Amino acid sequence: MRRYLAQFLADPRVVEIPRAVWLPLLYGVILPLRSAKSAAKYATIWTPEGSPLKVWTERQAKRLQGWLGEHGHRVRVAYAMRYGNPSIASELDALADAGAERILILTAYPQYSGTTTASVIDAVAQWAQARRAVPELRFVNRYHDDRGYLQALARSIERHWREHGKPDHLVMSFHGVPERTLHLGDPYHCECRKTGRLLAELLQLPADAWTLTFQSRFGKAKWLEPYTEPTLQALAREGKRRVDVVCPGFSSDCLETLEEIAQEGRDAFLAAGGRSFQYIPCLNDDTEWIRALGAITQQHLAGWPTQAVADPKVLQEQKERAVALGAAR
Repeated sequence: MRRYLAQFLADPRVVEIPRAVWLPLLYGVILPLRSAKSAAKYATIWTPEGSPLKVWTERQAKRLQGWLGEHGHRVRVAYAMRYGNPSIASELDALADAGAERILILTAYPQYSGTTTASVIDAVAQWAQARRAVPELRFVNRYHDDRGYLQALARSIERHWREHGKPDHLVMSFHGVPERTLHLGDPYHCECRKTGRLLAELLQLPADAWTLTFQSRFGKAKWLEPYTEPTLQALAREGKRRVDVVCPGFSSDCLETLEEIAQEGRDAFLAAGGRSFQYIPCLNDDTEWIRALGAITQQHLAGWPTQAVADPKVLQEQKERAVALGAAR
């Protein structure tokens, strides 16, 4: 846990504090205190297969490769984690060593942020600096307004409502970032709001039936508002008996959804007077989501020789391989 947090919180894309000030604080105070607390939180969501994020990301990669194969693409799909293992560098090494000459980097972040998407680009660039022969690279930076992604979200929510009934209010909770990133030009806030607006339109929700919030605050700086937990408490005090929460910015369930929302968020809402709290799972390996992810990948592979060719002689001559690589925190 300490190694993971050190890598995550030492990323200058994540914490934009001068290194001379931040690193002594990180290693001297934060890591010794936070590592054990984070480990305890992870213990509440751990599965027999391991981390839910790793489990779902691995399944997405396998299903994406299957979808692409069914649509005639000869590609190899690998997955990597921005922090921890399998690392981006190790997976890129394996792909390049296997002969990949073209690699598509498909981030698992629907909304672009310097703290996530750009950090992945940094990691790929650092890997490339150490190689003599660098494959041709492409990046999928965002798909926050992709029709297939939004439809997969909407149908997942509607399926949940058919099984459990509709709530008094729907909360769409996105991962938070410091507010200063918005003023510095990061498009994340705007892309989250666009996702929320388009999703509400697909669900035909009136303006007073849903709220967009931001979670996962860290430190004392002001972050994007409104904050998720205070919003849940306020909804309970307003008399909302049942609230459902969905996390459109997370493509796989993880600590931030399963512990922070499904556990801590639930407790906060019920303690404030709410009666029923429903967490709607992430898309994970949902079939419609894999179809949307496949279509996004296919679009960005355009122009690369990925289509399977029946003639064995042509296949022998066509040595280039296109590779789709998904990256997740």
